[in-house]
Amino acid sequence: MTKYTKNPDVIATLSPEEFYVTQESGTERPGTGKLLNNKEPGIYVDIVSGEPLFASSDKYESGCGWPSFTKPIDNVTEHHDASHGMVRTEVRSKHGDSHLGHVFPDGPRDRGGLRYCINSASLRFVHRDDMEDEGYGDYLNQVEDVA
Repeated sequence: MTKYTKNPDVIATLSPEEFYVTQESGTERPGTGKLLNNKEPGIYVDIVSGEPLFASSDKYESGCGWPSFTKPIDNVTEHHDASHGMVRTEVRSKHGDSHLGHVFPDGPRDRGGLRYCINSASLRFVHRDDMEDEGYGDYLNQVEDVA
């Protein structure tokens, strides 16, 4: 069983934007994230800890400007967030404690009704073809081809 932790060596290599988002609970500008338009099959993991967070089969285009998912694979915690004059539910990685984004109740009704609005800067994408080699083979059954 893989143990996921907040890795200080990885934190030291983050870009300024990745550090701002994951460690300072920041937000990347809408429409700028490197994974926003990714349609490849695979999983999205915490850029700091490597823990699996979301599957490509649960990603959809919400039009909000950030990658959106209908549900997490695992390793996601939710927290009350009253910052910036709003009341929202913040999403963080369970073991890495990285800020990922927020979850809203306006997702596709036929897929549970949730929209996990996630910063690309908090994620690393692992293509389906590389999942086994990178230790994520147990999650292959959650990855399907997406159109």
